[in-house]
Amino acid sequence: MKTLTKAEEQVMQALWKIDKGFLKDIVESMPNPKPHPNTVATLLKILIEKKFVVTETFGRMNEYSPAVSKQAYSKNTMSSLVKGYFGGSFSKAVSFLVEENKLSVEDLELLLQQLKKK
Repeated sequence: MKTLTKAEEQVMQALWKIDKGFLKDIVESMPNPKPHPNTVATLLKILIEKKFVVTETFGRMNEYSPAVSKQAYSKNTMSSLVKGYFGGSFSKAVSFLVEENKLSVEDLELLLQQLKKK
């Protein structure tokens, strides 16, 4: 799976939030300050080329929808991050978060409960 730029990711976040929509719908669902619609249209063209977005045409308007789920992209991004920075070791990644005080004891207990369920 290809990686996305920060701007492309922002468009995808908006599209994931609304599931599908026209250009104006996507722009409206983006956080302030909202980008110009021409900028979003250009990013959508790139996302179509990268096969992250598909379109359905209604007259002269395109309705956009995600071709890649947020979960699939998150999984791929997380795996790449762990592979690149922690040698592929998720335990090293969790240890790093604990050392940086980004995970509390409560968070770790929740993770343990989820592991025990699986």
